[in-house]
Amino acid sequence: MTVLTHWPLAGLRLTTPRLELRSPDPDDLAALASSAADGVHDPAVQPFTVAWTDAEPEQRARNVLQYHWRCWAEWRPEDWELNLVAVRDGTVVGTQGIGARDFAVRREVGTGSWLGRAHHGQGLGTEMRAAVLQLAFAGLGAQHAVSGAYADNAASLEVSRKLGYREDGIERHAVRGAPVELRRLRLTADRWRRYRSVPVQVAGLPECLPWFGLPGGGAAGGS
Repeated sequence: MTVLTHWPLAGLRLTTPRLELRSPDPDDLAALASSAADGVHDPAVQPFTVAWTDAEPEQRARNVLQYHWRCWAEWRPEDWELNLVAVRDGTVVGTQGIGARDFAVRREVGTGSWLGRAHHGQGLGTEMRAAVLQLAFAGLGAQHAVSGAYADNAASLEVSRKLGYREDGIERHAVRGAPVELRRLRLTADRWRRYRSVPVQVAGLPECLPWFGLPGGGAAGGS
């Protein structure tokens, strides 16, 4: 008997031309926490709606560990958050999340991600997002995917544009004591099929389907 008997999500794998996305083991989480301690973005800006990166380096590392542990502990088929590490040539470069509430009814997912600063500007964010969109639309039968980015987060907005998202309104947030505008973005299944350009392979999904609130025994979508 292995951990997969009780936690099949540990066997889920998404593969792109340069990356493998997987549920992190303790060593992966340690590497991800260290990357967070080293820095995720320019300290002069704050791209996240929850300003967890404004903490000191050791606290940032601890935040990463506790966030992953909390998502595992609170997982329910009607309310889940899957956080995968992105690995390139054996190195953990960042994390890509996908989550949903009442997915079996709403068929809508949200995504979020970050890369260590040393790995910015290489197109890896696009591959990471493309991987979980493949999981959502081809593997789970999603109808919508939503995301969001502050108006000055050009990199995130460009990833969404490449993948076919459309504007879906704005929200006003307070960041570091100042008002900022967050742009909501939405991708439909039809537009995903039109814009998909990154080949993605999904392995280990059929055993996980009940954990996403879906009937088991289905087949994962390929490239």
